[in-house]
Amino acid sequence: MHSLDQLKLSNTYSNLPEVFYSRVTPAAFAQPKLASINHQAAALLDLNLNMHTDQEIAEYFCGAKYFQNSSPVASVYAGHQFGVYVHQLGDGRALILGDIKNQQGEIWEIQLKGSGITPYSRHADGRAVLRSSIREYLCSEAMFGLGIPTTRALALVVGDEKVYREEMETAAMVTRLAPTHIRFGTFEYFHHRMEIEQVKSLADHLLTNHFQALLDTEKPYAQLFQAIVSSTATLIAQWQTVGFAHGVMNTDNMSVLGLTLDYGPFAFLDSYQSGFICNHSDYNGRYAFNKQPAIGLWNLNALAHGFSSLVEKDNLISALKSYEDTFLNTFETRMAEKLGFSVQNNGDSALLLELLTLMEQNQVDYTLFFRQLSYFKRKDKNTELRDLFINRDAFDHWADKYQQRLDIEQSKEPQRQEKMLHSNPKFVLRNYIAEEIISAAKENQNFKPLNDFLAVLHSPFEEHPDFEHYAGIPPEWSKEIAISCSS
Repeated sequence: MHSLDQLKLSNTYSNLPEVFYSRVTPAAFAQPKLASINHQAAALLDLNLNMHTDQEIAEYFCGAKYFQNSSPVASVYAGHQFGVYVHQLGDGRALILGDIKNQQGEIWEIQLKGSGITPYSRHADGRAVLRSSIREYLCSEAMFGLGIPTTRALALVVGDEKVYREEMETAAMVTRLAPTHIRFGTFEYFHHRMEIEQVKSLADHLLTNHFQALLDTEKPYAQLFQAIVSSTATLIAQWQTVGFAHGVMNTDNMSVLGLTLDYGPFAFLDSYQSGFICNHSDYNGRYAFNKQPAIGLWNLNALAHGFSSLVEKDNLISALKSYEDTFLNTFETRMAEKLGFSVQNNGDSALLLELLTLMEQNQVDYTLFFRQLSYFKRKDKNTELRDLFINRDAFDHWADKYQQRLDIEQSKEPQRQEKMLHSNPKFVLRNYIAEEIISAAKENQNFKPLNDFLAVLHSPFEEHPDFEHYAGIPPEWSKEIAISCSS
């Protein structure tokens, strides 16, 4: 294990040609304050932070102190934003400090978000605000706790300066980790500039550092694209099963590793709404919850153009055609687990569709329903579950079919319930919970609620008696929360 001053970074990304990035010095906070440190994420870097003061940790994770060999860079990329191609975007408020290979042989890239102006800031201030930083910090770890691929959050540091959004707000920085932060839009940037050699350099970089098993295949570039298609389809299927809406699925927010990337106007479903739009700025509903699977394929089609100089058209089309099967296989498997089925049956899709339709008609809370379903008992009224529905007779009709389906399994009830409790979380990061944590932090500089709930999010399938109030029906005021791209 290392101390902060012993951590020696590599600069794998900046081994690429200089057209991929700009070297930038982070704009450190003069008086940083550590709001939270995530020891689980620190372990990924083989870091032991117990020997450091909060002040020392804050200084390293706001850019005031440098790790050994750190050479901060902002990466350039492009992307389709709400379906419209923007030829240059890039890290407008983020810097890659470098990366390390840990004792398990994993590469982890360290990035500061909110670290100041870069050449890609597009007239913005390069800062992140405390509100959005808390949301990203917590949701990264919420997704990890749910077993869904994601960037990780290591530290949250509060600044001593104010920045203006809709109002004056406190600046903050999140330190996030990923094997790489390369996006679909990175390929798009060089493809649309007709810089084909750079497209190849980028693909080679990924193969060498993150997809080594594909290097010796007959068509490594085609296999690389196939791997991205598969991981993206799997990721979005997992989103759908936990009721997660990303909010801004632009191609510059899509990871080539199939990680959940860039937490802005996200939301977990409260009452089930298939067409739920979590982003107040998404006026046309392009990124509605039920459109996420199709948008994933749309984005991969945009990426296919970026790969077209490396991969034959037939191979690209073949990979894209595999998306639907991969998505459905993952989705159906995960939903079968949530319903307590150990094997899949021909009638399961119809049973699930009937359930979701019923839940939408009755405005049933998505997370609460499936958690309560874990306790379903045969030949019982299942009153708590039944009372979630306005039309209880309709639920009874579905429950009869569900009980008949369980009878096919002949599974023992205690074992089924235990498996379901590990598939249906009790806690998710609902927007109203995030708002309460943000309010405590903004108004009183009180970060205890944040750190307490972080521990809950790391084990969301377990019971946490002190947080039982966060496992029920959301308060009525939560319906008024509006989350936009500035969030």
